[in-house]
Amino acid sequence: MTISLSRRALMVGGLLLAAALPAMAQDKPVLRFSAVFSEQDIRAEMMNLLSAQVAEDVTIETYLGGNLFKQGTELVALQRGNLEMGNIAPQDVSNQIPAWSVLTSAYLFRDAAHLRAFFNSDVGAEFKQMAEDQLGIHILGPTYFGARQVGLRGDKQITTPADLAGVKLRMPGGDAWQFLGQSLGANPTPMAYAEVYTGLQTGAIDGQDNPLPNVENMKFYEVMDQIVLTSHLVGYDLLVISKAAWDAMSPEDQAEFEAAANVAIDFSQEEHLKREAELVERFKDAGLKVYEPDQDAFRSHAQQMYLDSDLAKDWPEGVVDRINAL
Repeated sequence: MTISLSRRALMVGGLLLAAALPAMAQDKPVLRFSAVFSEQDIRAEMMNLLSAQVAEDVTIETYLGGNLFKQGTELVALQRGNLEMGNIAPQDVSNQIPAWSVLTSAYLFRDAAHLRAFFNSDVGAEFKQMAEDQLGIHILGPTYFGARQVGLRGDKQITTPADLAGVKLRMPGGDAWQFLGQSLGANPTPMAYAEVYTGLQTGAIDGQDNPLPNVENMKFYEVMDQIVLTSHLVGYDLLVISKAAWDAMSPEDQAEFEAAANVAIDFSQEEHLKREAELVERFKDAGLKVYEPDQDAFRSHAQQMYLDSDLAKDWPEGVVDRINAL
């Protein structure tokens, strides 16, 4: 009888412990993170690093490849409380805060370091505060994923925007993208991404613009003769957390989480820059001419076009000069 009672006590105790485990697990907050990049992306490693650093205090559940929320819907999910963390395109922010469109314009940021300097500056703090006040998100930092470069057929060297006059440069569809092509001095031509290789091969277009990893993935380099390192658009998204989840943390936890995010973002940025440098050498080895044009000429031409356009009507006065001065 004693043995029977002991076994029963053990069974009951085990059931009570099993019932208690979920409640214990719930004591640690769960932050769901959504992004459209894949598990093979460097930024997936970034999130693994961040998750490991904060594992004692919170659990980050990572959903990649748009499996939880599709591209462009993450911001609304954060605002509705259906998501705690996300990788958000600055264009999505500018759709709700027009002043943010300046942060998606050509030649605003010189490189990845300038991008980071902006978000760590006083003017960057003003834009982050806009997003926190109006959208209910806290921006941890920008996640750099490569600068867009111009790839062309033919051997004409491009030095200034005037050299791109009449060049049929494939750009994504949409007014903003077409204006970007015009700001480079080219004749922008909308074309589906999947058609670009054939377009270059047949001469339907003279060139395309993409970050170097895209050029490699889509094998565009096979049907191009040169890559002009215009770096006209520094590609980045935003690592964000909902204000509700952020405000639920103590000031000490916020500081630790922010520090961990910076370490992870630094890692991702350095890996992307390393990859871009490797690809420059690979494309040269493949027989392409790879060179840098007059960046100042392109920057002044593009920025003036933006400032003279309707796109700049919502930009805070003097903001471009403040960012250029960083």
